[in-house]
Amino acid sequence: MFSNDNIRRRKTRQIMVGDVAVGGDAPISVQSMTNTETTDVEATLEQIHRLQNAGVDIVRVSVPSMDAAAAFKQIRAQVQVPLVADIHFDYRIALEVLENGVDCLRINPGNIGSEERIRSVIDSAKDKNIPLRIGVNAGSLGKALLRKYKEPNAEAMVESALTQIDILDKLDFQNFKISLKASEIFMTLAAYRSLATQIDQPFHLGITEAGGQRSGTVKSAIGLGALLMEGIGDTIRISLAADPVEEVKVGFDILKSLGLRHKGVNLVACPSCSRQNFDVISVVNELESRLEDIITPIDVAVIGCIVNGPGEAKVAEIGLTGASPNNLAYVEGVPDHKVSNENLVDELESMIRKRVAARDAAQKDIIASD
Repeated sequence: MFSNDNIRRRKTRQIMVGDVAVGGDAPISVQSMTNTETTDVEATLEQIHRLQNAGVDIVRVSVPSMDAAAAFKQIRAQVQVPLVADIHFDYRIALEVLENGVDCLRINPGNIGSEERIRSVIDSAKDKNIPLRIGVNAGSLGKALLRKYKEPNAEAMVESALTQIDILDKLDFQNFKISLKASEIFMTLAAYRSLATQIDQPFHLGITEAGGQRSGTVKSAIGLGALLMEGIGDTIRISLAADPVEEVKVGFDILKSLGLRHKGVNLVACPSCSRQNFDVISVVNELESRLEDIITPIDVAVIGCIVNGPGEAKVAEIGLTGASPNNLAYVEGVPDHKVSNENLVDELESMIRKRVAARDAAQKDIIASD
């Protein structure tokens, strides 16, 4: 299994969002956010369950009203994944969801209101040991900062973050993570890099309003990838104008590509050319569709010809090299048997599922023996 020992993670405090550790030496977690009306409990539950099936670690839910807070209580009772409540302006909603089993609050203390209201929220969070996520967004900086800096920039974002942190420091509250999101990559990078030298709280990474599924994936991979390669980042959300399940898939793909997280099938495949002995693109697309339910890590190589195929197959757990008249399947880097084009996808799926089942059974035995 590929891992990257060259990335040295930034040292941070560790907080707990439900049963998911964030920061310290914990694995980088993948988050997403529901886009249903929170008051539509059934629709929100259905989306959360799909996110869970995709492997999400943490889910954020917008709670803009007291009706939404009441719905949040029903939702919380029916899902296992940690839930973050997204709160703005009304401290009473924050207090309500704190009573309703929230695992983390996404707030900005500066827009909650008076010091008394902020203190009431922080005191409740302290009492219940619930962390906060302080979210700074370039698109919603305060008027005073915009007057000072003329336009959103990294310096303004960092100053906004430090102002929020100062409020928490005065209330002796350190149980928080922080994000500094912009839709512009270089602004986002500069803000995170600057704040990383000044505090030791964990960072939630994201390129906000990144775009549609394709363009947003590219932008997020570049921005988050750069930070993650520098060891910055403890939990991530890919902000796409797409099905939230796609955010989870892209998040794990980014982490897998850097050797930072292993979940599901890591599929190495060639782009195909005239040397291919089978239709690589259709085989890969069909495999990805069939194997979406697998969360156990496994490396699979699908290469259409014998030029690069054997080399890639030798470093994968399951490999396939195109050849004539029959293709060659590998197991643990060793040639295993020949496979015809007629049953190629079925054969590969069967091999992968058997391998995953064996690994899962071995893991259960280890847990049982402990």
